[in-house]
Amino acid sequence: MTTTRSGAKAESSPKKENGEAAGTKHQLNTKTTPVSKRSKKNDNKIQQTIEDTIPSPTEAYGNGNGENLSPANGKKKDEDRNQNGVKAGDEEEQNDSAEQEGARKDVPSNILEKGIIYVFIRGRVGIDEPSSVDDIRRSYIVLRPLAKDAKLGEGTIDDAGNTRLIAIPKKVFPVSGRDRWIAFVEKSHTSFKTLKDEFLSAEDYTTKTAGVRHTPAATPVAEGIYAITSTGRESHLAYMITLPEDLGEVQKEIGLKEKGSFIISTRNPQYEAPKGTALPQGPDYPKEVLDEFRALRWMGTQPKHLDYPNTQFLLIGESSGIQKATEPQKDQKEGQEKPIEELEKLEDEDTHRVEGLQGDDSAVIFADLHARAKDYPKLQTTF
Repeated sequence: MTTTRSGAKAESSPKKENGEAAGTKHQLNTKTTPVSKRSKKNDNKIQQTIEDTIPSPTEAYGNGNGENLSPANGKKKDEDRNQNGVKAGDEEEQNDSAEQEGARKDVPSNILEKGIIYVFIRGRVGIDEPSSVDDIRRSYIVLRPLAKDAKLGEGTIDDAGNTRLIAIPKKVFPVSGRDRWIAFVEKSHTSFKTLKDEFLSAEDYTTKTAGVRHTPAATPVAEGIYAITSTGRESHLAYMITLPEDLGEVQKEIGLKEKGSFIISTRNPQYEAPKGTALPQGPDYPKEVLDEFRALRWMGTQPKHLDYPNTQFLLIGESSGIQKATEPQKDQKEGQEKPIEELEKLEDEDTHRVEGLQGDDSAVIFADLHARAKDYPKLQTTF
């Protein structure tokens, strides 16, 4: 089942049904203003080498103590826009981008990266609309980084060719510190066109034993904002969900929250991969990145790690929400905005941005990705 949203944004601050202004969903601090075929070649290799069942936390995370071990080896009028929120007659071209660089000053230094996050699920072979978590083959995160000094204005996001596609083989997201499993970067420095051609679209292909098989299209389940933060030795991936406005059964079942975060740690590829998680090949890190690991098996994830396909990183759930991920650091300048304030402002801007786009939640998400919503599944909120 799908979810819908209101159409165009009113000129004044939009009101929700309960009378609250848009942006109050995440308790904004008001003191701060705010179909082509997919290629199966690489996908087959990955599916043959990484299982849905991820090893135990001990196997995945190692000893975690970093002991010295030697490695084993401008928007137009609504009438000019179609149902996808894109300029009429030209779905592939981008209007003025919502990303406005240079608008933020003194962004906290422990925010290493910020941007837009999209969450998708893909059903198992032959299952276009999953009716339970068991019907999901994998979940995916799409990260579209923004400039650190940027704010979000009106319109859709332009294609900067810096998008990343991250696969979650476990299907669901970790929700507590007991939940630890490995995700990996499937694509980096990717264009929206490549995402359409090689990820979003469905595919029918023929096998010798089973005949024609159908791999379903990716189904959107959420959109919002994110930040990669550092709190000393640890790195975190914090997020706030903008769409859907109210999380449904699907979002809750796969472990998403309105505001959530994960501890993220990158695996040192110079060590043997944990059992059952090996990929056909590792990330092609330059020497300077490899040297930063020293003898550690894992280190706090840096945004640059995610710019290399086949990077594997550990996702550890945080039951406390985004509190720990957005703590101000001791070296923060007096009067400088707190990390949580930056995320709240960005989420409020994203809320106003999507309210100004035509169509339902699905149309907004696919307009951002420069795709036609009618070619893909609707945003799913219930099984």
